[in-house]
Amino acid sequence: MISLQAVKKRLTGRGAIQTILHTSAANLLIMILSTLTSIVTARLFGVAGKGEFSAILFWPTLLAGLVSFGLPTSLIFNMRTNAGKATEYVRAGFLFQIPVSLIIGIIAWIYLPIWLGQYSDDVIQVARWYTILTLPMLLAVNLLAALTQGMDKFSLYNGLRLYVPLSNLAGLLVLWAIGKLTISYASFAFFATSLMVIVWSLYRLRRELTFNWFKPFADRIVFKSLFGYGGRVFGVELLGTMYSQCDKLIIISLLTPKDFGLYTVVYTLSRVFNVVQMAISNVIFPKVTGMDKDKIIATVGRAFRLSFLLMAAAVIPGMIIGRFLLGLLFGAQFLEAGNAFYLLSLECILGGGSWILASSFNAMGRPGLVVIRQAVALVITVGLFFVFTPLYGLNGIAFALLLGSVIRIVITIAAMRVVFKVRIADILFDKDDIRSLFKQLSRSMPS
Repeated sequence: MISLQAVKKRLTGRGAIQTILHTSAANLLIMILSTLTSIVTARLFGVAGKGEFSAILFWPTLLAGLVSFGLPTSLIFNMRTNAGKATEYVRAGFLFQIPVSLIIGIIAWIYLPIWLGQYSDDVIQVARWYTILTLPMLLAVNLLAALTQGMDKFSLYNGLRLYVPLSNLAGLLVLWAIGKLTISYASFAFFATSLMVIVWSLYRLRRELTFNWFKPFADRIVFKSLFGYGGRVFGVELLGTMYSQCDKLIIISLLTPKDFGLYTVVYTLSRVFNVVQMAISNVIFPKVTGMDKDKIIATVGRAFRLSFLLMAAAVIPGMIIGRFLLGLLFGAQFLEAGNAFYLLSLECILGGGSWILASSFNAMGRPGLVVIRQAVALVITVGLFFVFTPLYGLNGIAFALLLGSVIRIVITIAAMRVVFKVRIADILFDKDDIRSLFKQLSRSMPS
């Protein structure tokens, strides 16, 4: 008979399978919370109000991705490959982000009225304050998430990601209960609740972060390795940010707040298909970094194939249910974006699979190859935006994104064939995948 302690050890172990399962569960909860938040804001603010609120939330997220300089990924890589200097890497990363936040905050304050030219003065003013206050928090969250990944503290990593949307939703419900749910109050609630989660995570990491933050750096190699790898991977992340956010930039520039409200709802709902793949992407990079080339390729390839098979099987019934939920939960006025939801659901699966494969290049210190892939896909996708958006509106945006995901996954597979000499057939199919999955699951469960 298995003891309770043995069961707990099996289910809460640190193996890759357990970690992916736990992270997948966290991702699912995050998707549910994001969907509930969208429902609350869509129902209470209306389609146009939903677009205005989403525009306010958009800018800190975009700017944080543009000025990360690859430090979160570099922190993971250097902590895993040079653990003796982990403290110095953490100090350098956090201290560098302080002046960055100040500079970008000033730029955002000056130029947001231009960037939000189609929005009211009240929305622009709220967006200004929300951006300059939230940007440093998002940069800190990204580094804290990287720190927990590098230390294999995935329970804290998942908690950090989960409690932000949970507390945001709780803040909205409190405002609704007291009759104060306006766009400005909701924005302040998002800032305040996110700050509470950061304070909690810093408290949980108080032992790891207890050191002299401002003493001189004894080894300048820390900067060279941290910013050297960060500079190389930053191209990947910058293009990834632009690829994931340029659709919203186009909508803000060319379409109306109503269109943005419709799009944010269907985009959020379509991301449910990325739950497993995103969990694998988050876990696989820190797990395989430092392994030999053959092991990295085998592990990443198997993760790609199994996740893609699972998501492909779920997409058709998921899209049918998703359209039904779109009208039931958000309101009939959102059904006009139903076709965009279908296209975005397919794009989500292809894009998630390509990111899993791309982690093999980052783990082997070859992020430049992913930069090329992202650059080609971004240029083509942005060109398609300007072709299809004036013709088909939101459907044109979604179709351009789908074609961009196809391009990314094709380029990634081709790069693995050329650089790593891996047969394309081996990337796409392995008859031992299912057997290996059941074997790993049997090890994870109590006997």
